[in-house]
Amino acid sequence: MQEKQPVAKSKFEDFITTQEGEDLFGKIRRVNQILSSNVLTGNEGLGMQSLGCTSPICKIKEKDNRIHNVIMLGSNSYLNMGTDKRVINAAKKALLKYGNGMGAVSNYTGLSDLHRELELKIAKFYQTEDAIVFPSGYGTNIGVISALCGKGDVIINDSANHASIFDGCALSGAEIRIYPHGNIDYLKKILSRLDPSRTGRLIITDGVFSMSGDTAELDEIVALAKFYDAKVMVDDAHGLGIVGPTGKGTAEKYNLLGQIDLNVGMLSKSPAGLGGYCAASKEVIQYLRLYARTYFFSTALPASTIGGLIEVFKLFEEDKAGRKVLLEKTKYLKDKLSQKGFEIPEGDSAIVPVMIYDEETLFRIHKELKERGVYTNIVTYPAVRRKECRLRLCVMKNLEYAHLDRAVEIITELGKKYAII
Repeated sequence: MQEKQPVAKSKFEDFITTQEGEDLFGKIRRVNQILSSNVLTGNEGLGMQSLGCTSPICKIKEKDNRIHNVIMLGSNSYLNMGTDKRVINAAKKALLKYGNGMGAVSNYTGLSDLHRELELKIAKFYQTEDAIVFPSGYGTNIGVISALCGKGDVIINDSANHASIFDGCALSGAEIRIYPHGNIDYLKKILSRLDPSRTGRLIITDGVFSMSGDTAELDEIVALAKFYDAKVMVDDAHGLGIVGPTGKGTAEKYNLLGQIDLNVGMLSKSPAGLGGYCAASKEVIQYLRLYARTYFFSTALPASTIGGLIEVFKLFEEDKAGRKVLLEKTKYLKDKLSQKGFEIPEGDSAIVPVMIYDEETLFRIHKELKERGVYTNIVTYPAVRRKECRLRLCVMKNLEYAHLDRAVEIITELGKKYAII
């Protein structure tokens, strides 16, 4: 019997701080030592090079320079907008007119007529007065939160919110309160116990939670916010173009379009571009243009990216991006995996978590999946608790049912091998 490859005993958090007697790079050398040894660390599938566009079958280059094809179940390009000919042609047209880059921050000469066209399209999409486009998705949450909140304010987070949200909260200097994921009763308890003098209140939630694929109960959150005089910010990065009757996201699902104070989203998931945005009132957007440092001090997105994104939002507005096909294939994959005995949490998005619960087993399965031609995302600490570790499968519209069947076959074989099913 072939001897199993050993798994690292060290944990992610062991390499965050400098140990006594080390210089500043001591922890870096310790990371290098463990990554250079013949042990599984969970990093085996990270840093692969893609040798072509994001498609159902992708050619990747391994760290050892080995090149092979994989069924792509690890991309956020759910609707394959990055390879849509209409989007590509719009990007080409903008590239030829405006060149390769804007050369300035948006508040100086980086804001073109195309940038404003996209912002107004996003505002219309969310039924708000205006919108602002940031050059980075991560920087969107950092910029919005740190601009609007400060010392004396209170920010209340779902525990499963994205890391960029928590980083923005930390940078703001506001007091941070956290409620267990999806626990509306606990959220109510926090709000009810706030001192009346603490009037600067913001509730932040993901629309679709990126590691589990479930949606926030926005109707109850908004009702509580109104009762307790709080503002609401929703990061719908993974709901845009997918969730809701016409794909306008989690707010549309709960019939709350136009009622969310801060509609945040990312242009790098289903739109397959780059950057992020916030749609809100004109006054809020005006303030963010002046006080959001990640906007004020960052060069604007290239016009070619903006041109492609304008076409994406035209397709989203008309619900012609292939949302229904994507959801049919997502349901197909979920049903197949559930029938095989895997635990698949419920959700409305294109995210399919496959619960593993044991980190060592997760490392082994993830490595073997990649070697056998199925690329998935690996999710464990710090993204989730170790005892809730999982594979994260992302469905794309252009995946064929034969691809999904083959992926299920391989995942099932490994699930049986490692006694997951």
